[in-house]
Amino acid sequence: MGQYTRPALLVIDVQKGLFEHETPIYEADRLLANIQMLIDRAHAAGAPVFYIQHSTDTVLLEGTDEWNLHPSMRPLPTDHLLRKHHGNAFEDTSLKADLDALHVGRVVIVGLLTKNCVQATCYGAHDLGYDVTLVQDGHSNYSEHAGEIIEEENEKLSHGIVQLQATADVDF
Repeated sequence: MGQYTRPALLVIDVQKGLFEHETPIYEADRLLANIQMLIDRAHAAGAPVFYIQHSTDTVLLEGTDEWNLHPSMRPLPTDHLLRKHHGNAFEDTSLKADLDALHVGRVVIVGLLTKNCVQATCYGAHDLGYDVTLVQDGHSNYSEHAGEIIEEENEKLSHGIVQLQATADVDF
């Protein structure tokens, strides 16, 4: 992104419906605490925070209770809310234009689901030339093999797509 060096936090699909599956979100309380810590840190540093909400015709229907952000997510009036209909948060949305307008060159990615929208958005951001930080303890899913999936994706994406960082090590 050249002259763009400002970081932004992308909070992907932390929506109520994803926490209501039969198989629970892996380590949900720790995940939500880590994401909140990063939101607070981004706000303190003046970095933009984007809450991105997924919907399709069959899942997380826009406007329904399950589509709403998880109750622990409380966007400030200065935060950005974005709706998406694809796994990659950049596909058919204003995200790239919004980030460019704010001179963002680095995106810090957290949220749900590891092997779906988180992965797709990491690739999408990388393909557009952003420096991508994936918070290794800031994404999850509701598989019975969730811990292994998270480790596998962290490992795979760390080879040229993202820089992995633990919540404690992320700065804005």
